[in-house]
Amino acid sequence: MAKVPVYNIEGQQIGEIELNDSIFNVPINNHVLHQAVVAHLANRRQGTFAAKTRAEVRGGGRKPWRQKGTGRARQGSIRAPTWRKGGVVFAKKPRDFSIELPKKVKRLALKCALSSKVKENNLIVLDRWDMNQYKTKEVLRVLKNLGLENQKALIVIPEKNEYLQKSTKNIPEVKTLQVGNLNVFDILKYDKFVILQDAVKKVEEVYA
Repeated sequence: MAKVPVYNIEGQQIGEIELNDSIFNVPINNHVLHQAVVAHLANRRQGTFAAKTRAEVRGGGRKPWRQKGTGRARQGSIRAPTWRKGGVVFAKKPRDFSIELPKKVKRLALKCALSSKVKENNLIVLDRWDMNQYKTKEVLRVLKNLGLENQKALIVIPEKNEYLQKSTKNIPEVKTLQVGNLNVFDILKYDKFVILQDAVKKVEEVYA
């Protein structure tokens, strides 16, 4: 099992933790990672757009002028797509973009994403991070102690911590997630992966 340092919020190494090789040391499968990211982005789409066809646009019930003899082009309706305020050709309609991946593929993709962070030395384990007030300045101080100034960082916590989660919302390059919301897209999107020690145990319990 691979060993990685454990830090406190002051940026000091206080020990080591062994990571489960079946989760944090699997071969990287780029195809599976790509599938997971595509599915994640597709599932975020609402698909609620809608445009009207010529059959749905109001008006245009009668022929605007007679077929022949006016010198103008023949027209059947003022709501034809060529007219201003007319219908849309092949109008977009609400649809479901969601992609359902097999469970085994999802699990493998997450393991590959976590393993990539370990292999790139971008995984940082914290012993604990207790916050009892909303303070973005405190989050910035801890990130500075860990050498993560001006870096995109994903912070993973074992359970809900409203103070920490809301304190990071004002930092554009930082995001906080609970273990239950962990996903491949966010792991790969952020350069640094900061995870609390208790969150590591939860990940291993679920995916080992």
